[in-house]
Amino acid sequence: MKLDGSCHCGAVHFSLECAHPYPFNLCYCSICRKTAGGGGYAINLGGAAESLEVRGEDAVGVYRAVMGTGKAAEPSPAERRFCTRCGSALWVWDPRWPELVHPFASAIDTPLPTPPERVHLMLGSKAPWVEVTPGAHDQCYDEYPRESIAEWHRRLDLER
Repeated sequence: MKLDGSCHCGAVHFSLECAHPYPFNLCYCSICRKTAGGGGYAINLGGAAESLEVRGEDAVGVYRAVMGTGKAAEPSPAERRFCTRCGSALWVWDPRWPELVHPFASAIDTPLPTPPERVHLMLGSKAPWVEVTPGAHDQCYDEYPRESIAEWHRRLDLER
């Protein structure tokens, strides 16, 4: 499925092919919550990095979150792309998985399909003010889920 996305101010537009377009994965980690959150979480999709096309690349900034604290603190290899004009979170790319790009569902303009269930992850670091209201079939994890984005779509026969 081809997805089109943009930032809030319109300086950045992008598109990519996405075999896993269901916005099911709600991440409550402090990085997602603070850089791209709404409702206390962010939702990432999975797309093909080689298909990513960007217009307005001069307005795209890169943020690498610091992982750990004190002497153990170091920058994450993951690159979070955002609009330098309006601050909209756009996508995440990680050199450990160079074939993938993870756009934030909040930046996608293409209508996305409604997932039959959701995965709430990184609940161990959610903000205390966030109320988690899982559905009957939802899965909840203090850290990462057992399934990847691709495995979740495959299990539910949702690949496009």
